Amino acid sequence: MKKQTIHSIQELKQLDEPITVLTAYDASFSKLISESGIEIILVGDSLGMVMQGNQSTVPVSMTNMIYHTKCVAQSNNGSLLIADLPYMAYATVEQTLSNSAMLMQAGANMVKLEGGDWTCPAIEKLTERGIPVCAHLGLTPQSVDALGGYKVQGRDSEAAAQILRDARALENAGASLLVLECVPSDLAEKITKQLTIPTIGIGAGNKTSGQVLVLQDMLGMNPDFKPKFVKNFFDSEKVTSISAAILKYISEVKSRSFPDKEHSFE
Repeated sequence: MKKQTIHSIQELKQLDEPITVLTAYDASFSKLISESGIEIILVGDSLGMVMQGNQSTVPVSMTNMIYHTKCVAQSNNGSLLIADLPYMAYATVEQTLSNSAMLMQAGANMVKLEGGDWTCPAIEKLTERGIPVCAHLGLTPQSVDALGGYKVQGRDSEAAAQILRDARALENAGASLLVLECVPSDLAEKITKQLTIPTIGIGAGNKTSGQVLVLQDMLGMNPDFKPKFVKNFFDSEKVTSISAAILKYISEVKSRSFPDKEHSFE
């Protein structure tokens, strides 16, 4: 697969070709995912729940993120690599710059942070200094306690309008990508149409520019955890390997058959 860049990802949006994203936290899965043709690998702070067994992403540290980013970067073969800034790692602009530099030095091609227009000053400074940014709106897991749990965001008109305003502000500040998590499909579609940067959905319908899932979730490795937006791509007699499950995920995202209404919010 050709090496993916911010520009090649932007071209996919312009061509209206869905972008595929999966998480990875180690070298073995990084190699498998990238060689399957996934355009973007996300080293998510979801590792706190998937790898560490925590109840949320809050306990994840910068040390954890640097370690796992290095592991994934070691065997990544062409995918654009995004690394999460963990909880309270971007409370100030200075802190954001310092921690982002460490993730880029560990092998990331882009950093991701959660939050609305309050993150714009940091995004502007990162962009000025050549560090690409992926923003994240809707359900922001690091703020789950303030949100009152893992709930769909933007269902009423006021909340939807605020997410749209934040999305525009983040793009204007210099964000190159935007993750939309657990928002109604029609809101995600509206945001995607109004922005020039690609949107990556998770629980946001199939009209975003692309989709992301946690690898272990789409392989059905935790049967006790299955939110509405997760589909087990390994749950088929025809799928006999992890590679085949990843290829099935790619095929269904590219054809926009995933997510369907069963895996979206209205």
